[in-house]
Amino acid sequence: MDKESIKAFITWLETATEHEIQARRQEALNAQVSTPEGRADIKLALRLIDAELISRLDLKAKSR
Repeated sequence: MDKESIKAFITWLETATEHEIQARRQEALNAQVSTPEGRADIKLALRLIDAELISRLDLKAKSR
């Protein structure tokens, strides 16, 4: 992913619902990618998604 794509994805992550994020995560896990660059993009997306979900869980735990 180029810098602009990463920025757009992060912006989407910040505003997406948990359901939307889980759906996108599942799509990434199911993706059939054959190029090394494509696999790297999928791994990056999954890392960003996981980081966002963990951050949201942490915020929920702290607000209790």
